[in-house]
Amino acid sequence: MAFQQMQQEAPVLKYPEDFGLHPNVSLENAANMLFRAIQTSQNQPYTWTFIDKPQEGQIYLLFMPNPAQPLNDGIRWQDQENRYTMPVQRGARELEVAEVKFGFIPNSQDTAAWRMRRRYRLHKGGHPQLVLVHYSRVPPIQIVPSLLNNPVRHYPLRQITDPPIYVMGERAGQKAFPHPAGPHQGGMPQVGMNPQAMIAQQNSSMEALERRRERERTRDGCARVGVGQRPGPPRLDDDESADESELLSTRTLAITRYRRNHELMEEVFRQAAFDSKKPSSSKRIYEGFDKGELEAKIAKLQDDVGSLQAKAAERKAQKVAADDVIVTASGHAPMELTT
Repeated sequence: MAFQQMQQEAPVLKYPEDFGLHPNVSLENAANMLFRAIQTSQNQPYTWTFIDKPQEGQIYLLFMPNPAQPLNDGIRWQDQENRYTMPVQRGARELEVAEVKFGFIPNSQDTAAWRMRRRYRLHKGGHPQLVLVHYSRVPPIQIVPSLLNNPVRHYPLRQITDPPIYVMGERAGQKAFPHPAGPHQGGMPQVGMNPQAMIAQQNSSMEALERRRERERTRDGCARVGVGQRPGPPRLDDDESADESELLSTRTLAITRYRRNHELMEEVFRQAAFDSKKPSSSKRIYEGFDKGELEAKIAKLQDDVGSLQAKAAERKAQKVAADDVIVTASGHAPMELTT
């Protein structure tokens, strides 16, 4: 297998994302990162690399087919690596920790052995071959004089040309070769290609099509035997099959560009209120009413008002009469209100 062959040569498979520098990593955080890495590693190829002289706080996510294999990182360790397991996430998972202390980098500015490395992996409840490596510091101790200038590997490190490789999922074990842009690559743009690379590939394909058409026009002009004679059929060059596949590829790219541009325009104008502005009407607001009907309603309302006024006057007269009867019976004059 490719995994074992590369491991014998010292490089390791590393997740390509940079996690930055973290002085401390708790057990819970390490378990969470390893659990999330199971999903993110399904479609992300790992790259071959050397871990060499890492900084304090550096974090690496590795895929190690044999997690018990020693990890050469360019640091000379003056202690043995100890392994222990800890339950995490309320006992749902078991985290294995491999810890080694008192390291230093030979032939460097290190004057004491202060480096520490911890390797975390989910022994239970996760993927046991995913290893999270974190470098930190411990109280320093003196460096053994005989080890001060004794490197742990040969320098310079060899250049790695092996392509990235998928470590899990449906494409596990497959190599992820780069897809250079060119006129004969053809087909649909590669999944995951950034927009700049996609546009460059499409532009180069369109330019190749224009050059091909220019060649055809040149051949047609040269094929004329004399003035007034009809041009013969176009000649087939040796690379006609390649040109035809190139043409098909360019058509596909043109369709892809057309769809992409319209999708971008749809994203931009999706929120626009199309057809929301109604044409202003020239009809006046009162032209929708019938004048005769309105006059009939007004007359009816006036009749109702007159009837109500008559009833009110009648009730008022009855009240005055009733008050006169009460005053006469009591023998008192009605009280007048002064203003």
